[in-house]
Amino acid sequence: MTYPVALRKTDEGYSVSCPGLPGCWSQGANEQEALDNIRSAIEEYLAVREEIFADADVRQVEVVL
Repeated sequence: MTYPVALRKTDEGYSVSCPGLPGCWSQGANEQEALDNIRSAIEEYLAVREEIFADADVRQVEVVL
């Protein structure tokens, strides 16, 4: 699966977030490190999300704009 990420250059290196996963942020000293770190953050985010919603009735809802 692929996720879009927002990468920003900062004074300390790079900040990166995943807009589709609220609160999923990371950083790195350089662009590659930031991208590697956000991959790990996304994996961890999804694993925790699965645990949280393991007993929930999760459904998909279509929204037309």
